[in-house]
Amino acid sequence: MRSFNLSAWAVRHPALILFFILALAVGGTLAFLRLGRAEDPNFTIKNAVVTASWPGATAQEVQSQLADPIEKKLQELPYFDKVTTYSKAGFVAMNVQLKDFTPAREVPELFYQLRKKLGDIKGELPDGVVGPNVNDEYGDVDSLLYALTADGADYAQLKRVAEAMRQQILKVPDVVKVDLYGTQDEKIYVEFSDAKLATLGITPQAIFDSLAKQNAVTPAGIVETSAQRVPLRVSGALDGAAAVAETPVEVGGKTFRLGDIATVTHGFEDPPAFLVRQKAKPALAVGIVMAKGANITTLGENVKKAMADFVAATPIGIDFEQIADQPKVVEGAVFEFERSFVEALGIVLAVSFLALGWRTGIVVALSVPLVLLIVFIAMMVMGLDLHRITLGALIIALGLLVDDAIIAVEMMVVKMEQGWSRLRAASFAWESTAFPMLTGTLVTAAGFLPIGFANSAVGEYAGGIFWVVAIALVASWF
Repeated sequence: MRSFNLSAWAVRHPALILFFILALAVGGTLAFLRLGRAEDPNFTIKNAVVTASWPGATAQEVQSQLADPIEKKLQELPYFDKVTTYSKAGFVAMNVQLKDFTPAREVPELFYQLRKKLGDIKGELPDGVVGPNVNDEYGDVDSLLYALTADGADYAQLKRVAEAMRQQILKVPDVVKVDLYGTQDEKIYVEFSDAKLATLGITPQAIFDSLAKQNAVTPAGIVETSAQRVPLRVSGALDGAAAVAETPVEVGGKTFRLGDIATVTHGFEDPPAFLVRQKAKPALAVGIVMAKGANITTLGENVKKAMADFVAATPIGIDFEQIADQPKVVEGAVFEFERSFVEALGIVLAVSFLALGWRTGIVVALSVPLVLLIVFIAMMVMGLDLHRITLGALIIALGLLVDDAIIAVEMMVVKMEQGWSRLRAASFAWESTAFPMLTGTLVTAAGFLPIGFANSAVGEYAGGIFWVVAIALVASWF
């Protein structure tokens, strides 16, 4: 029984082959338009930061009574690799690192277990400890970044505008998070003279106690009627510098107004923990994070439309400046690939026309876009996006796609020039070249095999090279 001959079958069924070509062309075009676009591939950050504070404790106490118990608990975590600890008076920060071969799909569950273990140990930590807190989202990348500045406006006014902007941007499709950078915590400063307080017989502790009592949130009781229960609340909470200045301070049967014995001012955290400046001006930065697998160019267009509407409704005097534009970078990378594709197609056409004739040249040249369209379909099925890794792999594949087509077509042309029929020439080309070409294709693809199956961050980041090149080469063999 004769083995199946793909070339002979294709020659016998030209209508069906044409249908397949058209279907792949349409499907590949739609896949290319719908593929996610990003600057870099998604990869899992296998680190988390644990922080805790213990006001009043020395660095040695923080290390021995706070950091050490937490470290021992962290070592029980599966796939735990190491923890790097930084301790100082009243504060500790830990960088927890999982092993490099930790499966990406298990990382969210491991960080959930991390939080559970830290919750279990809270009862064993000293009184007064705040935390521990876990941050496992610091690997998010801002796709777009805006800076807000204003002449004569303080950080509080900028923050109100930035918060309104955040609410507007969160409504845009494929936006998962909007971060604010450079916000300054508002503070109320009470400054007093020790000498003046001593003259009046007032201690600093009396001022602290008065402020704590005035600002306490405590239940005042409930009034019950036949129809309902009405909770009572005591007003007078401190909501500004003026309210703080009116706080009564009682000492020795005398009552003083805090504003008369101290200077009460409203301000911001000093020194600031984090500052943003744009063109030498105080600023706030607004970072926009895109959902995984989304199309960043579409996101950029939608965000710019939303920003145009928001800026139009914002009072004059607030300046918005885009300082990071990842969609523009991705558009440039995609354009470079398209330019390389056109150049490669032109070179293949020119060489094929000169060496093989125009009919053979067209057949060879058409194989390049057809194979790429098949690759786009496979990328969509596999969840691969267009980014610098897959685009690089496609550019690599461009130089390898025409080899099989040239060999098969040239073999058919030679035999047809010797008087063979088209069917017999196609059958001979398959029988003579199919296995050697398949072997060469698999050997070439195998060169990228270690990257594709690397069980590490490298494989997760760059593994797309193997899959794209392998799919392109195997598709070109058919």
